[in-house]
Amino acid sequence: MPAIKPLVAFVGRPNVGKSTLFNRITRTKDALVDNMPGVTRDRHYGDAQWDDVQFTVVDTGGFIDDEADDFAQSIRTQVCQAIEDADIIVLVLDGKGGVSPYDDALTNILRPVAKPVFYVVNKIDSIEQESALYDFYRLGVDHFYPVSAEHRYGLNDFLSDLADAVTAINADSFVDTDQEMIRIAVIGHPNVGKSSLINCILGENRLLVSPIAGTTRDTIDTVLQRDNRIYRFIDTAGIRRKAKVKKKLEKFSVIKALKSLSRCDVALIVIDAQEGITEQDISIAGYAYERRCSCIFLINKWDLVNKKETSSQKYYDDLRMKAKFLPFAPMLTISALTGRRVPRIFNVVNDVYPQYCSRITTGELNRILKRAVDLTTPSLHKGRRIKFYYATQITSKPPTIVIFVNYPKAVHFSYKRYLINRIREEAKLDKTPIRIFFRQRGKQPK
Repeated sequence: MPAIKPLVAFVGRPNVGKSTLFNRITRTKDALVDNMPGVTRDRHYGDAQWDDVQFTVVDTGGFIDDEADDFAQSIRTQVCQAIEDADIIVLVLDGKGGVSPYDDALTNILRPVAKPVFYVVNKIDSIEQESALYDFYRLGVDHFYPVSAEHRYGLNDFLSDLADAVTAINADSFVDTDQEMIRIAVIGHPNVGKSSLINCILGENRLLVSPIAGTTRDTIDTVLQRDNRIYRFIDTAGIRRKAKVKKKLEKFSVIKALKSLSRCDVALIVIDAQEGITEQDISIAGYAYERRCSCIFLINKWDLVNKKETSSQKYYDDLRMKAKFLPFAPMLTISALTGRRVPRIFNVVNDVYPQYCSRITTGELNRILKRAVDLTTPSLHKGRRIKFYYATQITSKPPTIVIFVNYPKAVHFSYKRYLINRIREEAKLDKTPIRIFFRQRGKQPK
């Protein structure tokens, strides 16, 4: 994982306001916030800037030691890993709740760390409430920053000192951010192995993995550099059928998972090989298609499939039958547990992405259009011939083409599909979606 910018880690016990502070500093609503403790489980990264100083902040799960909590130990591991990876650490404390044993434990962990550590007391809304700071001096810390992530109180002083600390870090060790980054969203229904797949790709336990469905609640971005290319993997919460989504947090998680498709270039649609291709898998693929992503199907847990009863070709045929709207999407059988064929994902992504970004010159596009119309003419419209005047590509990601005709509404969808297939074949764009719009000559395309 490359260090693109200096990394600032927020740590603390549950419900002290780490996610609220994360959203305030990054000026986003990327981190889920709720009054219920334990909402954040994984490490969540975001870009921030103060006084023209750029850095990356990471939100972590609440640090606890509760044997009754299925995720407590895993979250503690994630917090310790964030502390190890970070260049600067911010311990967030609760100004209303006072000092807790977990604050004491975290302070003892941070005491020997040879990195800048900031101690922030959150939920201090006014100068009158700063008296609550006296209780925290028992931790043996000299200086605290009283802030309110909710109301911005005290944030300017804290961020100014934080920016100074970021500036003091040697910038030579960070990766050039001018390189093009391929954004990849990993989607699927719960428990298909999305987080396990990203952990396998990274070679570390970056994300929490559990047999409990719904372990991942947030969209988690992870940057990876491989063969001089930078990839941003976006792990998403499992998407269940709407009728089964009851809890408020799960609804927010699903919404964020769908939003992640709008900012990705490639969607890795993960399917459980043991369950087979379900209706929900096809619905999720439809969400990716509607949001104009290029798609790759990954049949995960292939190591658990009985090869005598099924084959990859059978899965391929079944997938092509059920997902007819994605004939261009490649398919790959993998095992995130054993790592089998996981490295091949990069080969497929590197084949798909250039096609997704490709542009066809207007001259070549019109020659393809002319050959297609000469080969198969469209049906008449009210006894009149449909004339195709010219075509032009208006954007890429995916390739989007406007064709000017005399009767745009009269072009049958089957003929539109025929033109897409001809363009796909002649322009060698067999692994990317292609969009075509018909406009009447003389009108500007929207």
